[in-house]
Formats: sequence, structure tokens, C-alpha cells
Amino acid sequence: MSSLVALSFMAMLQQAAPCESLRTLSLPNTTITTAALVPAGPFTQPAPGGPPGGPVAPAPGAGQGGRGGGRGGGGGAPAAPAIRLPAHCRVAAVLTPSADSHIEMEVWLPAENWNGKFQAVGNGGWAGTISYAAMATALQEGYATASNDTGHKGGNALFAIDHPEKVIDFAYRAVHEMTVQSKAIINRFYNRPARLSYWNGCSTGGRQGLMAAQKYPEDFDAIVAGAPANYQTHLHAWDLSVSVPIAKNPGSALPAPKLQLLNSAVVNACDALDGVRDGLLNDPRSCKFDVGTLQCKGADGDSCLTAAQVETARRIYAPARTSSGAVVFPGKAPGSEVGWAPNQTVSQLPAGSFMVAYNNAKWDPMTFDLDRDLKVVDEKVGTIINAVNPDLRAFKARGGKVLMYHGWNDTAISPGNAIDYYTSVLKTMGGRQEDFIRLYMAPGMNHCGGGVGPNQVNWMGALERWRESNTAPDRIDAYRVANNRVDMTRPLCPYPQVAVYKGVGSTNDAENFACKAP
Repeated sequence: MSSLVALSFMAMLQQAAPCESLRTLSLPNTTITTAALVPAGPFTQPAPGGPPGGPVAPAPGAGQGGRGGGRGGGGGAPAAPAIRLPAHCRVAAVLTPSADSHIEMEVWLPAENWNGKFQAVGNGGWAGTISYAAMATALQEGYATASNDTGHKGGNALFAIDHPEKVIDFAYRAVHEMTVQSKAIINRFYNRPARLSYWNGCSTGGRQGLMAAQKYPEDFDAIVAGAPANYQTHLHAWDLSVSVPIAKNPGSALPAPKLQLLNSAVVNACDALDGVRDGLLNDPRSCKFDVGTLQCKGADGDSCLTAAQVETARRIYAPARTSSGAVVFPGKAPGSEVGWAPNQTVSQLPAGSFMVAYNNAKWDPMTFDLDRDLKVVDEKVGTIINAVNPDLRAFKARGGKVLMYHGWNDTAISPGNAIDYYTSVLKTMGGRQEDFIRLYMAPGMNHCGGGVGPNQVNWMGALERWRESNTAPDRIDAYRVANNRVDMTRPLCPYPQVAVYKGVGSTNDAENFACKAP
């Protein structure tokens, strides 16, 4: 055995003892079920209620808390190499802050080269699982990291029927309790606390981050909140306002060829408005394309839309409104059409929030009435789950930073929702607040990542420099990778600024763009 290998082995043995001793750590409302040193190598995710499954591959949006927009959706992804993890102390625990709580969580603690910081990662959809892939990304970057299943199993809302305490766990208590206990475990393992605590989440994870800033401002020092599902009840009301009419009239659905037709027409009409023809709409709100120009003049076909399909498209672009005209939730942005997938059958209708509100797993979404049902869901569910409080003064006062982002081509959650929340913060707190909160809108980006535009972004790196070095992210460069090479870079600008081409050089090079107010 070489001296280097021997020293490494001795270090591992020394770390194993304090790791395993965490098994006996006494914490409030917490039962530690596992505390074991895991050697460096591929991570094998535990199968629910059984032996380990296969090696875990990075998920789309890894490090962002998954996908799903409060719906419980996921989506397929190309196969990726299995995750390889550094040696770490793996702690699993069950949290029981109420008599009906059963929150499963894990904390991973680097056995060496800890960066001294804690990064908690968020969930997607209705959660129901620990975000292992996002934890792996954080661990590889030297963080102690944690995630939880929000207190239930399964990616739908059925867990909440007859279980009001589990609704609270999903809404905010699971993340808060996990954070408190994770910090205690970190302190015991390293004999010192984490010097900074970060949150990194997208979709439901974005909602969780904003909820923490609003409700528990002491939990985190800085927060990444991507594509937040923070107005969940209104998001789901918009979903039903679009989906139910399609379910009642299947002929009004937009099949894939017609979505492609619509998208091509929109891009052809509006792509050059920002001065660059690149297939991306820099600010889709400036696109005034009239979908009615595609209405069939004669027989139906893939080259036109029927009158009913034109009406469906207009409904998807538009905000949902009450009978009095009040905006409930914004519609989808022009340029995102290829990703539209409104549920088209009764069994697919996104009824979860309303089942919880009526405490009825058999609630019939075909009876949906926006005025009536929105009032009920807001009262019964929204007051618990929605994270729309714009008063972040307590979080700001302790030096907190919030980095929000949203893809313009997001079809799970309208990008206008992020703008609405950001704007509400400025209105409530007064004037310019870019010293602690910034929003970045990404042209061509889908939900939490992917899409036709540059979509690989080091959000955490930008947030760290902002929080730790007071280097404000005046622009964040994004990258598009194809065939293992970067084929486009583009700056993302603090809203409401947009990236403007300087008129010289390649339009695929971020250096040839400047951030300017529209």
C-alpha cells in the first residue's frame, strides 16, 4: 500500500467514527435512521421501501430541484452517465413536527474538502421524493447538502386528502424543519456551523425558496428561485380554465403539427424585432402576432387552424380572468408554442389543488367554475401553499439575496408569473431593490432549463459572488451546448433590461451584446 493510499485510508477511518456517531444525535421531533460513511464512487439511489436501485444519472435541471411546476410532472430525458460522488457522511432522518407528519430527509456531508457552506435543494411538482440528483450536484461542488420528500410519497395531491397537517408540511414546514435539523447535524459533524446557507430550487423549488424568504428569513443567506410555482392555486386555476374547454370539445385541441405551424408563424413574424434573427424572442411581449391569420379559409388541414383551435390558442396566450375582469394568472408567451401540452382528457385534468380544497379525491374538474372554485381553493389551500407575500424586508435586513430566473419558453408555469411577483416586491418595498433581489428572463429557455436558447447557467456561482463578494450580477452569461460543444453564448440581463446586439461580430458570442433597458 503506497503512503498516499494509506493516508487516505486512515483519513476515511477517522471520519467514519464521527459520522456513525451521528446516529445517536438527539434532535427535536427527529429520528436519525442512517448515518454512514459512503466512499467515493457512483451513487446508487435507494428504491422506495426496498434495496438499492440503479445508479442515479443527473436529472434535467440538476441542482435546481427538478421540474414539474407544482403539477407533479417530470418528462423523459436522454440517458446520462451515472453520478459519481466524493466520499461523504450520509445521514437519513424522519421528521415528525406534528402527529401526522412523516418527513423523510437526507443530509450529505463531504468527508473532506468541505467548502464550509450548506446548500439545501428544492423539489418539483407535488414532490413526494428526495431530490438526489440536485443533492449530488451540490455535494460535488463541496457543499453539505440536504433534501426532503415534503412529507409524503408519490407525485400527486392524494396525500393531502383528510391530512391537513401534511398540507402544511408540503407547503413550508418540511423545508424549514429540514433546514433547522440539517444545520444542527452539520455543526455536530464538523464541530462548527456552516458559515453560509443557500437555497437552490426551481419550479416547486422556486416556490419553496420564496416561501423561506417570506416566512423564515433566518433560514438562508441567499436563494436561487427559478420558475417559481409560488402562486400555485392560481396556476392550477389557469390550467383548468384552458384544459376543461378542450376536454369538453376535443376538436379544439392543437395537435403537434399545428403547434409547429403556429410557432413557425410567430417566430417568422417577431424574431427580428430585437435586431437579430436567431430563432429567439428577446422579449415575447413585444410580439403582436394575430393567430387569427392562420384560420382555415376552407377545409381543415395541417397548414391552418380551425376556428375552435384559434380560440384555444388565444386562450393559452391570455391570462385567466374572473367574471369581473381581475387577472388570475398570466398566459403563455409567444414563441413557446411547440411545448404547449394542455391536458386534453378528463383523466389528465390538473385537479390536485381543487381536490385538496374540497377534500375530495373524486372532485370532478368538468364542473370547474373559475369564480366559485378559485374563491374556495384560495381560502382552503392558497393561504397555506401560495408564497406571494411581497414584503421581504426581514430577509433583506440580514443581507439576504434573491436571484430569480424564468425561461420565456416555459410552458409549465407562465414566465409572466415571475415578473408579477418581482414587480410586487418593488411596489411594496419601494423604488429600486436590485441590491438584494434580481430577476433574469431567459429567451428560448423552457421550464427550469432546456429549449432552443442558451440554457446552461451557473446560477449558484452568480449568487455566491453576489452574497460573498458583493459583486452584483449585472449580467450572467448563458450557454447552449450541442454535440458536446458550446455553439452559442448570450448574456442574461437583470429585468427589465434585455440583451441588445452591438451590431458587430457573431450573434452567437455573448461579448457582442450589451444589457440595456428596453
